[in-house]
Amino acid sequence: MTQQSPSARYGDAGSTARSAADLAAARRVLLLESEALVLLSSALDESFPAALDLLMGVRGRVVVCGMGKSGHVGRKIAATFASTGTPAMFVHPGEASHGDLGMITGDDAALVLSNSGNTDEIRDVVTYTRRFGVPLIGMTSGGASTLSEAADVALVLPPAREACPNGLAPTTSTTLMMALGDALAVALMERKGFSPDQFQVFHPGGKLGAGLLRVSDLMHSGDGLPIVHPDTPMSEAVLVMTAKSFGCAGVVGEDGLLAGVVTDGDLRRHMGPGLMAETAGTVMTRAPKTIGPRALAAEALGRMNTSAITFLFVVDEGRPVGIIHVHDCLRAGVA
Repeated sequence: MTQQSPSARYGDAGSTARSAADLAAARRVLLLESEALVLLSSALDESFPAALDLLMGVRGRVVVCGMGKSGHVGRKIAATFASTGTPAMFVHPGEASHGDLGMITGDDAALVLSNSGNTDEIRDVVTYTRRFGVPLIGMTSGGASTLSEAADVALVLPPAREACPNGLAPTTSTTLMMALGDALAVALMERKGFSPDQFQVFHPGGKLGAGLLRVSDLMHSGDGLPIVHPDTPMSEAVLVMTAKSFGCAGVVGEDGLLAGVVTDGDLRRHMGPGLMAETAGTVMTRAPKTIGPRALAAEALGRMNTSAITFLFVVDEGRPVGIIHVHDCLRAGVA
């Protein structure tokens, strides 16, 4: 069956009118939700830092609970906490009543999401936290509700109209919950001083992980380093260059510092009958491009691209500790 285009179904005029109505609906939703976010920002009070104080004291995990759309938001909040240095997990409140309450320990804290604050399924979770002294943060739009009254800290969302034209489907309210969860996670990151190094540990895969790789993660070191001395005959230096497969050799003086490098280009520039009798110190390129082991691999790739070279020696206080090749960066997905 051939699918008709919008213009064929509605006619050009109908299609234009339909598109205008669609765009108007989308803009109305985005405007309503953005206005609600501004309202939430203004409505934040001392309950927010109080929630952070509570979370900072957690020895175990932050256990996030929510039912329905609040549960979907809660899963994302738990994932954001976990990826930013705060161990967290999601427990479905319906399953909690049938044994999963055992996942919540006295070392944990509970973050329970409920738009009304009176959702039946969360009551067993709330009761459990009160019985066993588990710290409880409630996130709700219901200021006077079971959840807000029971919680150690209540994060009450400001009243805001749902973007759904019937005012029924959770839209604006879930946006506010999601944003407030992000705010908690980011503020907690800043309190803990969560570093890019720690972030990379939790994000080793994909473009994000590759972008956070350090030179030390990719460099070749130890016996893999092509190192010669200034008085090494070029006949030996060429053997080192060939054996190590980098097309170069670092020239290290008696002080252990990198004095220069011998590259394939240096061999071509000095090509002649007497080349093999010369020493690495006379053929080498002085003051070569280098990088530190703590630099991002992306920076190393940038330096190699800018200088039109294929490798960098990695130095620590002038002493070679490794070598990184452009292919190492590309294989790791650094771009």
